[in-house]
Amino acid sequence: MVGSSSASTIAEEKRSVDIEKSPSPDPLEPTEANILPDVADGASGSDVEKAELAKSHAGIDPSAFPDGGFEAWLVVSGAFCCLFCSFGWVNCIGVFQAYYQTHQLSHLSSSTISWIPSLEVFMMFAGGPIVGKLYDRYGPRYLLLAGTFFHVFGLMMASISSEYYQFILSQGICSPFGASMIFYPAMSATGTWFHKNRAWAFGVMAAGSSLGGVIFPIMVERLVASAGFGWAMRAAAFLILGLLIYANLTVKSRLPPTPKPWGFREFVEPLRELPFALVVISSFLFFFGIFLPFNYIILYATKYGMSQRLASYIIAILNALSILGRTIPGAIADRLGRFNTMIVTSFLSAILVLALWIPSRGNVPIILFAALYGFSSGAFVSLAPALIAQISDIRQIGVRTGSMFAIVSIAALVGNPIGGALVTHEHGGYSHLQIFCGVVLFAGACFFVAARVSLVGVKLTAKV
Repeated sequence: MVGSSSASTIAEEKRSVDIEKSPSPDPLEPTEANILPDVADGASGSDVEKAELAKSHAGIDPSAFPDGGFEAWLVVSGAFCCLFCSFGWVNCIGVFQAYYQTHQLSHLSSSTISWIPSLEVFMMFAGGPIVGKLYDRYGPRYLLLAGTFFHVFGLMMASISSEYYQFILSQGICSPFGASMIFYPAMSATGTWFHKNRAWAFGVMAAGSSLGGVIFPIMVERLVASAGFGWAMRAAAFLILGLLIYANLTVKSRLPPTPKPWGFREFVEPLRELPFALVVISSFLFFFGIFLPFNYIILYATKYGMSQRLASYIIAILNALSILGRTIPGAIADRLGRFNTMIVTSFLSAILVLALWIPSRGNVPIILFAALYGFSSGAFVSLAPALIAQISDIRQIGVRTGSMFAIVSIAALVGNPIGGALVTHEHGGYSHLQIFCGVVLFAGACFFVAARVSLVGVKLTAKV
């Protein structure tokens, strides 16, 4: 009996030591405790997103996401400022296309000048893979600091530029390079705080870019007239600096950085997933056309009789309605499905270009088109990152979102120059540009349908 008791005691001590030595489970590793409990049993929520998360071994319980609260919405407020200063500034590219074409660079063709705003869009999005990887490794803090410096410095240099190459370097490369380091960390950090309300949070964040697109064109137009081009650019740079100081203090990720070795493969690996590849193709086609109305609508309006004073407000009108387009569809998408909402708004954008913009000749139809297109195209900006987040491992959201935007930035780079070349080929006409814009937007919407089918088949009632 004594020997049996002694053996039992030794066995108990051994089990105790083994338990102490066994590592505690990583809260970010899939286990029975944190894998989504309702992937298989059809519980409420986005079943497609849950299935994708589980499949990618990132099935963190949605209850781990705050989905609200003071801290989460404080991050959204800082991200709102980030998009106001980055994408919001890019949204007023049409003002500079029209201004340079009639002032400093009037001796150059429309297609040549359009490389400045095209580079602006390209540089902001093309930095995605690098910025996304840096975000995954180090978090948003240092990226936001560096981005603030380069964005403000680039605009300050643009304020004293007079030659084409100077505008290319300052406004086309330096400033948007900094904007890229502001745009991606804000978007990625926001995604770590929300699950069920992610599209709504992204919509509120993206509304910052629309508000920037309302304020900056009016601000630049008024200041150019009263204080000159140089001080107009400097005033915009100081406004951006103030807002980004607030953003640097509020934007942070809920998840700690996860340093990983560098590798080109991880940027292209997601393209082997059919839903991801189809979303990228859709976005690529959409980026071919989405900025053409932003860039050319002022020139188009003045060609058909609109006064220069009224035309200067067209971009502001477009972006004002885009605020609603980036918030309302986001709220609807969380209830009815993000892919479903994206498909509807994408087809709406294509139809507006083909059925309304092409025949528009007077002030009223042009303003009506600008307002409606601002709403429909705004939904794309807020929903695209939400779609990527829905089909991605949340811990890889930075690099995957960056990869997507880097690919589509090529379309953004060449889209405006192609539009300018079409205008030149038509001897100042815009119908070829409008047809090109409408067709590529329609093709992009069709590929969003294909992405939805790849996820759930042809089930029309599925919430995706």
